[in-house]
Amino acid sequence: MRFSFIPFLLLAVPLAEIAAFVVIGGQIGVWATLGMVLLTAIIGSFLLRWQGVGLFNRINAEVRANRVPGRELVHGAMILVAGVLLLTPGFVTDSMGFLLFVPAIRDLVWRFVKDRVVVQTMPGGFANTTRPRGPASDGVVDLDEDEFQRNPDGSSPWSEDSERLSRPGKRGGDGSNGL
Repeated sequence: MRFSFIPFLLLAVPLAEIAAFVVIGGQIGVWATLGMVLLTAIIGSFLLRWQGVGLFNRINAEVRANRVPGRELVHGAMILVAGVLLLTPGFVTDSMGFLLFVPAIRDLVWRFVKDRVVVQTMPGGFANTTRPRGPASDGVVDLDEDEFQRNPDGSSPWSEDSERLSRPGKRGGDGSNGL
């Protein structure tokens, strides 16, 4: 059975936070300790916004250049985790959060993770947002407004009996589109 660190962390992190509060609170006092926790949350929210906007611009540039922004997406996830850690009260989580805001630390994590991450892309790249038309469309029929009409009785061709659908010239089993 594989050992999971998550249950261990769910116990160890709060215990470490309590110990840090007791030790730091005993050295500098209760109000200074609470002020430091509040200050780190405020600084974390500003860092999250500042680095998040910069990262969004880099992801946008990669997409416009028709490249997969894998590194930037992982950095974005780490910045999000850093923001959550900084908004969580405590000195241990604040330390981990501030470390994740350092680009060199994020690059270290990226080098460790990049071989384990699989990025799926669209066949035509990111810039191709329209569906192809014609025989290469994998059976998708994309109609314009002037090519579409409803049945006079309001019924759907998919709810009618299969005999009508399989007749030649109609949409159905013969493979033709009826157009």
